[in-house]
Amino acid sequence: MLGYDRYRNLHTIVMLKDVIRRWWRVELAFTDKSGYVLDHAKGEITPPQNDICRLSLFSKEGFKRCNASIRVINDRFKQNPKLRTITTHECHMGFNIVGAPVHLGGEYEGSIFCCGVARDKPTPAQAARIAERIVQLNPQASDVERGVERIPVMTASEVERLSDLMQFGSNEISAFDTVSARQEAEVQRLERALGEQNRFAKVVGKSAPMAEIFRLLEKVTDSESAVLMQGEAGTGKELLARAIHDNGPRHDRPFFVQTCSATSDQLIESALFGHVKGAFLGALRDRRGLFSAADGGTLLLDEIGDLSPALQVKVLRAIQEGIFTPLGTSQPQTADVRVIAASRHDVGDLVSRGLFREDLYYRVNVIRVVVPPLCERRDDVPLLIEHFLEKHARNGVPRTLSPASLQILCDYTWPGNIRELENEIERMLVLAPGEGAIEPSAISARLREASGVAEKDEGPLKMHGRLKNAVESLEREMIHQGLVRTHWNKSKLARELGVSRSNLILKIEKYKLEEQ
Repeated sequence: MLGYDRYRNLHTIVMLKDVIRRWWRVELAFTDKSGYVLDHAKGEITPPQNDICRLSLFSKEGFKRCNASIRVINDRFKQNPKLRTITTHECHMGFNIVGAPVHLGGEYEGSIFCCGVARDKPTPAQAARIAERIVQLNPQASDVERGVERIPVMTASEVERLSDLMQFGSNEISAFDTVSARQEAEVQRLERALGEQNRFAKVVGKSAPMAEIFRLLEKVTDSESAVLMQGEAGTGKELLARAIHDNGPRHDRPFFVQTCSATSDQLIESALFGHVKGAFLGALRDRRGLFSAADGGTLLLDEIGDLSPALQVKVLRAIQEGIFTPLGTSQPQTADVRVIAASRHDVGDLVSRGLFREDLYYRVNVIRVVVPPLCERRDDVPLLIEHFLEKHARNGVPRTLSPASLQILCDYTWPGNIRELENEIERMLVLAPGEGAIEPSAISARLREASGVAEKDEGPLKMHGRLKNAVESLEREMIHQGLVRTHWNKSKLARELGVSRSNLILKIEKYKLEEQ
């Protein structure tokens, strides 16, 4: 479809319209592929500088005849798709219509045209017939004779020049459309590529192991297959499972998580399958289980390797047949749930040791994703640090780390993986109030010791003895670190700590914290 506003405002078309208007007192206009004048569709009627055309257009019958004359040009272009050159036609008043076809993407989509000029100055007899036609079309017309005298005339050579300009305009529109189509296709390609990258934007990581996981997840998300995630605690298995759900066919349905360890079989079974009132001591009312609640959605069974053999049988039936029975009843229920399992253990090894059912293992292990520990993803540590600094920023103002602090965190092995890193960042932000870069003094002692960093006047916080002494030890340490960080600017430190300057000075004297 010919995008009227898109093309008429092209710099080339604007200049072309201005030149044609000044040279020959005619207007350049557009039609759609059906021959309808697009100005008219917007409620705009802009006649050429020809009083006769104006008097005709502003009458009901004249308007119809003018448009019918223009459609003749359009029909020629439609009937002959190979016609790519200028064509002319004589309108109902005997004036020239000059039209040029516009092809977009190889298809005819409309035309540009000019009208309202005579080939020769009308003879007295022709002028009389023109005046008579106008009066018939528009009985209220005035100054008809003056209008006839001022009819624009265009010589054959001028028509040829106008035709060349209009052909140029048509070619410019087609060329612009071709370039725009290429640009739009490229934008869409980039948007698709960006969208694919952003599918896992909530999972922070750029290391080679994470790139491999992302490539695997691209294939996994569009399927309904069961997924088994294996990796140490704190490596982000739940986050990856949620990403699979959010980008998969069940994204508009519920996502639930159930940890299968550290509780009794009865409570896990109740959580998964539900129970009825009186099923066991404390079951005061009916409870819906997660398999029922997740119907149509996704259920993450975290630490599935810790399930007891009895529960493994029931979970297998629920996954394989979609059937389960709530505690306290013999009435089975059904649910359509996509299961993602996760474990810090090698479930295959548990099978070989007889601790996990082989049939359940193969049911949940359709697609296996191994999430490496953070110590094998060194390139992700700086990204994760930046992410957690922003996530836990106090008062919405992200902090930065000093180069020394960043080095300590990047060198550490992080046995607790991402969860340990996040906890450390949150702790540092609490113990290092203010706006400047966070120095190594705010980092936990075990991290500093692991990196070989030792600082004067600093040691691990005493976790024994009287509470009053421990509180005073922490208070002294915070004030001392703050004084060092602010270069002994007591006013600034008092604002950071939320105390008065006089109170801070008293505490500095109490703890004998003198500037060194």
